[in-house]
Amino acid sequence: MNMTIRDEHAEDIDTITRLTTAAFEREEHSSHTEQFIVNALRRGKQLTVSLVAVENNEITGHVAVSPVTVSSGAPGWFGLGPISVWPDRQGQGIGSALMKAALSELQRLGGVGCVVLGDPGYYGRFGFKVHPGLELPGVPREYFQALSFGGELPTGTVQYHTAFEATA
Repeated sequence: MNMTIRDEHAEDIDTITRLTTAAFEREEHSSHTEQFIVNALRRGKQLTVSLVAVENNEITGHVAVSPVTVSSGAPGWFGLGPISVWPDRQGQGIGSALMKAALSELQRLGGVGCVVLGDPGYYGRFGFKVHPGLELPGVPREYFQALSFGGELPTGTVQYHTAFEATA
């Protein structure tokens, strides 16, 4: 696989929207609004990290990372997601490469840690774990996980940007 990971470009936006729609189309635990969330984050200038995986000049995956707030006031925390790979390309390491690149970029930017809402079996491979005392209201505790880049994990309630409420 000859893949490169790079920052998104303006001309990638339509492809990212189609890719994100397709990636979540059949996901049982999806709101099916992920493409709207990415676009709302971009409009709100909240995409701290927005990377694409490219093979043979074709975008095969995308990952978005945006700031989150923690009720304790802990600074430097981010939320990963959505992360998207074309359905016919899933399971080929594209998502893993995007995850590693996004986490590395967050560390380079001085991020303290990252949270994610998703399958613990998948995200656990990258060091994400459920942490008592850190919660996202309204979701099953086992699906909300955090990864610290070396410091202590905060306690409190996490809130994502209002772009995560986007429905169009």
